[in-house]
Amino acid sequence: MDFLTLFLIYLCFVLTTIALLCICTGRKESFLARSVNSASQVLSFVIPTQLQRVTQRALHRLFHTRSCLFVVLHIALQAAVYGEYTWEVFVYCWELQFHLLLLLLPYLLLAGNMGCFILCSRASPGIITKSNHASLVKIYAYDGILFQKGIVCPTCNMEKPARSKHCSFCSICVHRFDHHCVWVNNCIGAFNAKYFFLYLFTLTAMAATVAIITAAFLIQVVLLSNMMHGSYIDDQGQEHAVDMLFLIQHLFLTFPRIVFMLGFVILLTLVLGAYCCFNLYLALTNQTSNEWYKSRRHGCSHHPTLQPRDRRVVYKNIYSKGVWMNLKEIFKPPTVLERKKK
Repeated sequence: MDFLTLFLIYLCFVLTTIALLCICTGRKESFLARSVNSASQVLSFVIPTQLQRVTQRALHRLFHTRSCLFVVLHIALQAAVYGEYTWEVFVYCWELQFHLLLLLLPYLLLAGNMGCFILCSRASPGIITKSNHASLVKIYAYDGILFQKGIVCPTCNMEKPARSKHCSFCSICVHRFDHHCVWVNNCIGAFNAKYFFLYLFTLTAMAATVAIITAAFLIQVVLLSNMMHGSYIDDQGQEHAVDMLFLIQHLFLTFPRIVFMLGFVILLTLVLGAYCCFNLYLALTNQTSNEWYKSRRHGCSHHPTLQPRDRRVVYKNIYSKGVWMNLKEIFKPPTVLERKKK
């Protein structure tokens, strides 16, 4: 394999690892944070103290402060995939007379995805300020379990409205806080949740479309070559019928970058598809990622002010208004006037 192939394989491996680790970045006690803390405790016995300090500062800068690094990685990942798709898959498929609209579909999805990405990263998630605090605090009622009246944010020095949270990345309180997304370098809140949902949907559709077209191309190559009906001779000189393992090895040696890209986008489609389904579930039940995480934690704890200490708190989502109204709330967040009418 040439240098470009090795570089693309290494780049995709690194970006896949980061994507899997950071898909839910934004929670204080994330799996990534626990893993890093555990690993640092083990490695502290063999790594010099100065190097540990440099590493801790780098990790803090990377995962606990607002940075454009993941935005750059996001763009680099898309450029690598679409570069390979354009210069090889598109050209081969055009020669095999694939329908032009099908070949152009990934570019149409890319245009929509970039539009949603810009809107999601540039739009205000719903920053709570002293000027809008009085109106935002009236929109949602306090449920008494996840959100309680009278809790003051020590950083912003304001009472937290129900369903809000202070983001340590951006150092702001966000209305209907969902999570901080490092890939768009912005918080996801009430006013940009619709853009994030569309961004995630188009991103999943992009990966799935590229995977389907690439797989169709490789299948067409196999069918045209009539390879499945052939045979090969192994190192011991014995003849064997072509099986799936030999077929994959042959395709990888013939189209190394295409096959690796296919494996990468399939994995990305599965991960993004699962995360997209999770966000759809949250939207249909009128929950945020922050509320879902807190409800799982509070579901196994005791609440001394509401229940006797020997009884568990039964959390009930008071914000759900039915599937249609819940979904509508994502694309049209309620205002004080709308809430008064109901």
